[in-house]
Amino acid sequence: MTAPVTVYVPRDSAALSVGADLVAAELELAAAKAGRPIRVIRNGSRGMLWLEPLVEVVTERGRIGYGPVEPEAVDDLVAAGLLDGADHELCQGVVAELPWLRDQTRLCFARVGVTDPLSPADYVAHGGLAGLRRALALPTADVVAEVTASGLRGRGGAGFPAGIKWKTVADTADELKFICCNADEGDSGTFADRMLMEGDPFTLIEGMTIAAHAVGATEGYLYVRSEYPDAVRTLREAIVIAREQGWLGADILGSGLRFDLFVRVGAGAYICGEETAMLESLEGKRGMVRAKPPIPAITGLFGKPTVVNNVLTLASVPAILADGAAAYQALGVERSRGTQVFQLAGNIARGGVFETAFGMTLHELIHTYGGGTRTGRPVRAVQVGGPLGAYLPASGLDLPMEYEAFASAGAMLGHGGIVVFDDTVDMAAMARFAMEFCAEESCGKCTPCRVGAVRGVEVIDKIVAGQDRDGNLALLGDLCELMTDGSLCAMGGLTPMPVRSALLHFADDFHRS
Repeated sequence: MTAPVTVYVPRDSAALSVGADLVAAELELAAAKAGRPIRVIRNGSRGMLWLEPLVEVVTERGRIGYGPVEPEAVDDLVAAGLLDGADHELCQGVVAELPWLRDQTRLCFARVGVTDPLSPADYVAHGGLAGLRRALALPTADVVAEVTASGLRGRGGAGFPAGIKWKTVADTADELKFICCNADEGDSGTFADRMLMEGDPFTLIEGMTIAAHAVGATEGYLYVRSEYPDAVRTLREAIVIAREQGWLGADILGSGLRFDLFVRVGAGAYICGEETAMLESLEGKRGMVRAKPPIPAITGLFGKPTVVNNVLTLASVPAILADGAAAYQALGVERSRGTQVFQLAGNIARGGVFETAFGMTLHELIHTYGGGTRTGRPVRAVQVGGPLGAYLPASGLDLPMEYEAFASAGAMLGHGGIVVFDDTVDMAAMARFAMEFCAEESCGKCTPCRVGAVRGVEVIDKIVAGQDRDGNLALLGDLCELMTDGSLCAMGGLTPMPVRSALLHFADDFHRS
């Protein structure tokens, strides 16, 4: 009997939104009609979102990709030799050799799009558990030291060294400690957390388990935004499988380590991306920012020592433990070590995820890999770091993608989301949106954020309308200073960043009346 041909069709939300489920079903039907046995595997997305749904066929030459494949095109593709990797106008060639993938350094996303996300055998066959096994063989202090020596910094936005946070929790005596993964990915232009949770959930589980061993935690919580139902479903299935495999539970891999994980779903509040607001929500309260100190590492979830890390931070840990701190430290520049998963979105020809070592320029990401704007018009502005990130002009895109370079340019790298705008954008409207967004999403606990954002919208409207422009520009500057210095958290503290950058680089847009 002829061996079945293995065909990969993504189960990622982005692929599903453009018909991946229908494509998979049509492939089964078309192959049956052609008398060709096939095995369809639902993988994560390779991150080339402009090619979704991307169908990959395993051949002697490697995995041959076809995309974007529409359901109604499947019959013709199969007839044209798709199952043999034949040439076709939708054929992209050997997927691993495409420049987008070939030029990346994939650590967090090493298995995303390659494996079946819910196959433990696939996970182990592609290097999974190597980091956890090594960690369990080391004293806990050595695991913390390894993460510290790697130079890993938080990928959630602030860039705080992960090892220092872990050491604080490890050194705080308490019978109960927690690991919390903040997967409330709400920044504009960001989707890497979702893609990793859907495409390789075991990596996140492994990273959290290593953290638990390192600091002495016994419980972990994944706080996922409600807008990610597929990620929630995948994580919950993966946790059940991990328990069955002995990767979670009372005696992990026979080591005596006791640790279990639970998924909690947020209620749609952007502010819960802030760690203390997330902790409040996990405790069943309204998501409102806590004053610090005390810090969560000492007094966190339910008053206990708590590690709070972002998805990509925790997903970096298995590779660090598997390959050693020195290998991770060798990637990147200055105080930005390892890799970051950059996400290209907005008015971009080729949007998706691109994981590479820190140091590549923003210009190269947008133009070499992103292909410039989708409209074909010139790039005018780029926002990096979510809705509270600075707007950078086209003349400032030679900026290296690393924390210190962005800070010195009055910008922030944040979670690595990159949103591109062409020359039709109204930057006064974008500045207004920043204030309006803050007014909408503020938790309301502190006056500078709660009231300042509302007043900010009003003042920008007056400036654009030409009402006492000089006086209102001065007032807007004072308001931005007050919000930056007086807000309780980064929600109000960073809202002035996009406003000030728009005023600095696109002043003419505020003088149109």
